[in-house]
Formats: sequence, C-alpha cells, structure tokens
Amino acid sequence: MKQIPNLFTLLNLVFGFLAIITILQNGIIIANGPAGEYLLDMPEKIYLASLFIAIAAVVDFLDGFVARLLKASSEMGKQLDSLADVVSFGVAPGLILYQFLRLSLAKEVNGLDASIWWTLPAVLVPCAAAYRLARFNIDTTQSYGFKGVPVPAVGLLIASFPLLYWYDSSAWAGNLLLNKWVLYAIIFLVSYLMVSTLPIMAFKFKSFGFKENMPKYLVIIVAILAALLLKWAAMPVVFLVYIIVSLAFKNKTE
Repeated sequence: MKQIPNLFTLLNLVFGFLAIITILQNGIIIANGPAGEYLLDMPEKIYLASLFIAIAAVVDFLDGFVARLLKASSEMGKQLDSLADVVSFGVAPGLILYQFLRLSLAKEVNGLDASIWWTLPAVLVPCAAAYRLARFNIDTTQSYGFKGVPVPAVGLLIASFPLLYWYDSSAWAGNLLLNKWVLYAIIFLVSYLMVSTLPIMAFKFKSFGFKENMPKYLVIIVAILAALLLKWAAMPVVFLVYIIVSLAFKNKTE
C-alpha cells in the first residue's frame, strides 16, 4: 500500500517523458517558398505534448491525495515527486519553448543559419524548475503557501502555447509566440518567478469556509469564466490572476 502513491508519481514521469517524445518528433518543416520566403510548418501533433503535460499535472495532484488518503507519505515520495516534476513541468515545457524559438528564428532572414545560442535561453526553464524543487524539498515552512511560483503552474502555462498557436483564431497569439523577444521575456519571467521567494498560495484547504479561502475561490471562479469565454487563452490569464491574487492576499496565502 505504501508504494501506491509512488506509482502515481512515476506515472507523472511517464507522461512527462511522452510529452518530450512528442515535442522532439513534431516534424518541423522549413522550406523556401516561391518568393524566397521561408515556409514553416509544425504538424499539430505537438498538441499531444500539451495533453500529456496536463495529464501529468492531474496525476501529480492525485499522488499527494492518495498518499494522504492511505497515510503513506514518505521522504522518498517527496523526493520522487520533485524528480518527476522536473521532467514533466521543467524539461518538457523548456523543449516547447525551444521549438517555438526555432520557428521564430526561421522566420528571419538567414534564420536557418542562426547560432544555437539564440535557442539556449530555453534551458533556463528546467534549470529554474530544478532549483525551485530542490529548495522546496529542504524548506519545512511551505505547508499552506509557497515561496515562488510552483513548477506545475509554469509547466501548464507553457503547455498552453501550442494550443494557442494552432487553435486560437486570434492572429495575435501566433504572432506573439513567433516573436523571439516575447519568448525570451516569457522565459526570463517564469524562471524568475520560480526561483523567487514571492508568497504564492497553495490550493490546500484547512476548511472550506468562504472567508478564509476567498483568494482560492476567486482564482477558481476566474478560471471557470476564463475557460468559458477565452478557451485556449484562458491559461495565461488564470496564471496572471493566480500571481496577482496571491500577492494581493499574501497574508492569507502563507
């Protein structure tokens, strides 16, 4: 019985690995068009990476729930959970950003000859994720609140980018995601948010009263409305609201 939560944790790692396979086998096609321009195509199957990361997040939630239910929490489970999170919410999202950087560079003149250094900033995401998780494992003060944005939240944010790129009808989304400076800004921002010590709330409930849980319920309500109204653009909005609400009600999130 004690190993059941660990099996869920390993399943999180499995879905992170599947996401990486999908990202690396996306079949990006870059060719010269009739007018000398570059034609870009990244077949939509990379959206499966978004799906696998989302499933990994659900499993990541369930392993903690199962551990508490079976009273099988352990130090090994804590360490294993962080190792799985690095893969599913650090490495896989970092590779998504790497592929978008490749596409953004390919749009430019002589972009196919661009140095690999232009894509290397994507490695900051898994590095920041690993640092954040290692710090969390040795910090005993983060039971009902976090120091820095949780790694799964960043992973889900980045996992929404392929869905935004292919399935959002607004041209602005695709234009932003193919702008390398926007991508660099996103990389540096989310990396900073993970390694920072900003007080960020955890969705753990001591009780279900509205007054003491108002910030959590507010984010949940915004998430539902955003999903209904904004569809694939909901995740970036919810991510920003999550941070803003956490900082605005920091006394309730610690």
